[in-house]
Amino acid sequence: MRVLSVDLGTSNTVAVLAAHGRPPRVVEVDGSATMPSAVYCEEDGTLVVGRDAERRARLDPSRFEPNPKRRVDDGALLLGDNVVPVSDALAAVLRRVLDETTRQLGGEPVDEIRLTHPAQWGPTRRNVLLSAARLAGVTGEVVLVPEPVAAASHYASLAVGQALAVYDLGAGTFDVAIVGATQNGFTVLAEDGLPDLGGLDVDQALLEHVGRQVSHRDPAAWQRLLRPVSTADRRARRALQEDVRAAKESLSRHAHTEVPMPEPFEDVLVNRSDLEALVRPSMLRSAELLASTIRSTGLAPNQLAGIYLVGGSSRIPLVATMIAEQVRVVPTSLDQPETAVALGAHHVPKDGVTPRSQEPARPQEPDTVVTGPVNPVHSGPYQVNPALSGPNPALSGPNPALSGPNPALSGPNPALSGPNPALSGPNPVHSGPYAVNPAVSGPYPVNPALSGPQQFNFPSTSPRARTARKKPSRNVLVAVGAALAVALAGVGGWFAFGGEGVPTAQDCKNDTAQDDKGFTKCLRRLAGTIPDTGTCKAGGTPGVGGVDGIKGTVVSCAVQDDYSVQYVLTETTTGAEQGAVAVVRSLKSDVVEARWAGNGFAGKYQASADGGLGLLVFTVEGRPLLGIVTKSGGEELTADEVADFFESSVQPGA
Repeated sequence: MRVLSVDLGTSNTVAVLAAHGRPPRVVEVDGSATMPSAVYCEEDGTLVVGRDAERRARLDPSRFEPNPKRRVDDGALLLGDNVVPVSDALAAVLRRVLDETTRQLGGEPVDEIRLTHPAQWGPTRRNVLLSAARLAGVTGEVVLVPEPVAAASHYASLAVGQALAVYDLGAGTFDVAIVGATQNGFTVLAEDGLPDLGGLDVDQALLEHVGRQVSHRDPAAWQRLLRPVSTADRRARRALQEDVRAAKESLSRHAHTEVPMPEPFEDVLVNRSDLEALVRPSMLRSAELLASTIRSTGLAPNQLAGIYLVGGSSRIPLVATMIAEQVRVVPTSLDQPETAVALGAHHVPKDGVTPRSQEPARPQEPDTVVTGPVNPVHSGPYQVNPALSGPNPALSGPNPALSGPNPALSGPNPALSGPNPALSGPNPVHSGPYAVNPAVSGPYPVNPALSGPQQFNFPSTSPRARTARKKPSRNVLVAVGAALAVALAGVGGWFAFGGEGVPTAQDCKNDTAQDDKGFTKCLRRLAGTIPDTGTCKAGGTPGVGGVDGIKGTVVSCAVQDDYSVQYVLTETTTGAEQGAVAVVRSLKSDVVEARWAGNGFAGKYQASADGGLGLLVFTVEGRPLLGIVTKSGGEELTADEVADFFESSVQPGA
């Protein structure tokens, strides 16, 4: 039996082979345990992957995509003049791994391939992965395994009833999962993540820091690096990005390093303290989400079998420090975090993952998906193995309950600046599956008689109800404790913040009542003074340039100087982010991008202009809110002018 496990990551891909009764081993591609997941498209449409793709990117960076997995929701990539489906790009990466594996096996094909995926991926994204496997030429059985389950299988042998936490900080996203052992295998007790936090975001923060040190020397040259217009500019930007990433990795081992800079800039010295200051807020968000995810299961951190670090970016020393500060448990990384998921996938039984339950009325979907052997001449995507229990539920259509991150937790909490005293003690009304001792005080409800990992009765034969997620904690400005927080939540679902109510994502979804101009409370807060100074009315179709697929509650406002603003409350935070991406795709000229903040909200905007037409789209972190600013008047307009108008007239006050 020849089994190949592949962790197709955002930046790197790792493959592990178990064949002929030998222990699993990492498949080295081009002499390395990790292969870049990058793709490069030749003029004739041929896709080159891995280190060959990175080398060719120096010739024409516009034909290069370093992180195709991060584009899984885009459908297609524009590489040079070629439009490449994301499934084809991922298939090219898998094909390179399969070819090398087959070569090492002396021409023998693999009997089974195991592909890992984030626990939060719904059927639509998983189907892209399955399609990529078919396109790559996989003819054996395909098994999909959630990444945290694979990591848990690698790191620890859990007794039935034990659980551990997996902190997965990869290049593209951050994911956290609590995995428990049952009599039949594993179950994901709780999972969450941050789609806007990963190693690439750390790279970007360090790049911006370097820019602040040198851009004053030649602002025009620095802008050409940020927005390259020629092949030479793209090559310089690509080289700078690689040097910044190498500097980040060096700072995990050394206290300081230098970033080589292109002419006319001088090299920049960066210290580990510089990097930690840049990423501390983001690492705090991840540690807080880890803590809240653990609490949502009813467990205390010291009742877990461990907290394990996965993903290359978890090597950043600050990560372990922040986790220890937040949960009072020192996390563990036993070996190379990049290979843990692929190695662990070999130890997961095909039927050993308890299905995650959905809302009571929704069908259930297994975390481990098994397909039958692929018939190359089969006209559909996959043949179903009649020996299995039924058709592959991952191919039956998207499940809205699983297709994206929890919108209430998917972005940073602007009000969150420290531990919430209202949550620092036990919850006497806790109704989850685990008993809490109300007599025990402290940050977690721990029985003092328990000093190590404990065993619990995780459900293994019946579906587990989805654990209710707690809203992110916020600071209470007066010392009245949990009673005031509960009272405020009971009255209107709003938390105390700066003397005003700042709605959470869940508040925005729940409170859909509209005023006479069509504004909900969330939309009204986002609009700031626009409802008082402009002409607003409910309705309208959001989107421009043919983008009309954004769904939600819409309010359209006409403001001065031929500007108009549309405010949209979408169904999910992911929907708002995808709507913004769709609008940005319609921008044909240079784009100005920046952060904004006001009225307790924060987010980013992107602006562009073409002749007399201007467009700006802005989103709110962690909220299902979207805004679109348009300008038409005939005179020449620049992206900076549109951005200035937004900041002076549309952005809500701080």
